[in-house]
Amino acid sequence: MPHESPLGSVLLVRHGETAWSKSGQHTSITDLPLTPEGEEAARRLKPVLAKFDFRLVLCSPRLRATRTCELAGFADRMEVTDDLAEWFYGDYEGLTTPQIREKAPGWTVFSQPCPGGETAEQVGARLDRVIARIRQAGGTSVVFAHGHCLRVFAARWLELPPVEGKHFVLKTATLSELGYERETPVVHTWNAQVG
Repeated sequence: MPHESPLGSVLLVRHGETAWSKSGQHTSITDLPLTPEGEEAARRLKPVLAKFDFRLVLCSPRLRATRTCELAGFADRMEVTDDLAEWFYGDYEGLTTPQIREKAPGWTVFSQPCPGGETAEQVGARLDRVIARIRQAGGTSVVFAHGHCLRVFAARWLELPPVEGKHFVLKTATLSELGYERETPVVHTWNAQVG
C-alpha cells in the first residue's frame, strides 16, 4: 500500500471488536461500544494510516465505527454518513446465524431476506453513492464501517452485484485496499490484520 491511481483508491477499515461481533450476533442499529481488545486493535491502525494523505475520511454513524476512526487518528477529519451504516437486519438484529437458521434453513444475509430489514440492492445503492464520491475526489480515501456493508462495498467497487459480497470475508479491525489496475477496478489488499 498505497497504489495511487488517477481514478481513485480507497482503504476500507472494519471497526474493532464489539461484544456482538465476538459472539456472532448480527449488529446493525444496536450501538455497541468496542471491547478493550477492539480499542487496542483500533489504536494499532494509527501508525499505518498516518502514512497516507487521505482526500476523504468517511465513517458510519455507529459508535463502533466512529470510535475506531477516532482511535486510528482521524477524529478531526471524520465525515459521518448514513450511507455507510451496517446492513439493516430488521427482525434478525441481535441474532446469530444458527438462531436465524432455526426458522430460515440455509439463511445467509446474501441469499435470503431479512424480514423488516434491507435488501442487498438497497445496501448496494447506498454504497454506490459513497463510491461515486470517492471516485470523484480522486487520490486515496478511507472508509470506516462494518463487515457486511464493506463486503457489499467491495462487490460494487468491482462492478459486481451486491450479493457477490458473499465472497469477501472481513475480520474486525482489518485493512483492505481497493483501487485500479489501469482502468479496471481491483482488490489490492484484503482483510489485512495490523500488529
